[in-house]
Amino acid sequence: LDEFQRAGGGGWVNMVAAPLPIRVILSILGVPVSDADYLVELSNYLVEGTTDQPSLAPDAFGNTTNLRLLPFGSPASHALFEYGEQLGLKRKSDPKEDVVTQLVMAEEDGNRLSATEYRNLFHVLVFAGNETTRTAIAHGAMAFAEFPHQWERLEADSQIHAPAVEELLRWAIPVLHMRRTATADTELAGTSITEGDKVVMWYPAANRDPTIYDHPFDFDIGRETNPHFSFGGGGPHFCLGAFLARMEIRILLEEMLSRKLALRQVGAPVRVASNFIHGILSVEMEVV
Repeated sequence: LDEFQRAGGGGWVNMVAAPLPIRVILSILGVPVSDADYLVELSNYLVEGTTDQPSLAPDAFGNTTNLRLLPFGSPASHALFEYGEQLGLKRKSDPKEDVVTQLVMAEEDGNRLSATEYRNLFHVLVFAGNETTRTAIAHGAMAFAEFPHQWERLEADSQIHAPAVEELLRWAIPVLHMRRTATADTELAGTSITEGDKVVMWYPAANRDPTIYDHPFDFDIGRETNPHFSFGGGGPHFCLGAFLARMEIRILLEEMLSRKLALRQVGAPVRVASNFIHGILSVEMEVV
């Protein structure tokens, strides 16, 4: 933020939204922060894999796996698996006070994570701990720039900092949908679902539900009730990083407020052409 303010603004994603969450999650995992740019690059390619125009060749990063068997259908997943495996091997021989060490050393009733379980968990922690919070921060900046009176409300009342975080998450909807496969015949809201059917849950529909929210298309940081679905609907699949994401966004807002750093958007954002990630590739902001 200091650098962004000194420059009078710039690319919000490259200067703030992208660097912050990746450095936080890498510090927790025990990944050298010097590798942050490389892992952001891999994350970008993973998101690209959800679009209709992936740019990587199937054998990029030395990949030999059928793309259908890789997360996001991207060879960048192979690269992230490889990176995680190498770091895991280092931590087995040289344990540190970090999450990767805990993952590779953890044992319960004589059982440890398999190599596949570990690499899949490492993959999701890096991607989800980076991309979703980055997306929320990008949309949050755009929302406050579009509705400057909401930023003025935040400046005037410290009691609405926590509700502001929840409204930012509701508004941003970093992940647009999840799909599940029905394991039995059932009925949902009057619709028959057959075993084996694919069922898609659209988070924007939940977060703009007029039966739940008054004025759902208004950005209102003072909402008293905000049961948004940005982290899923609860239960065993509730987002593992929900509280970390909330903390990152809250601290970012607090630091912006301490610097009196209000934003004005310059031009249209460049959006990710994806129906899975509600991503922003770039957006120019200037300091007001």
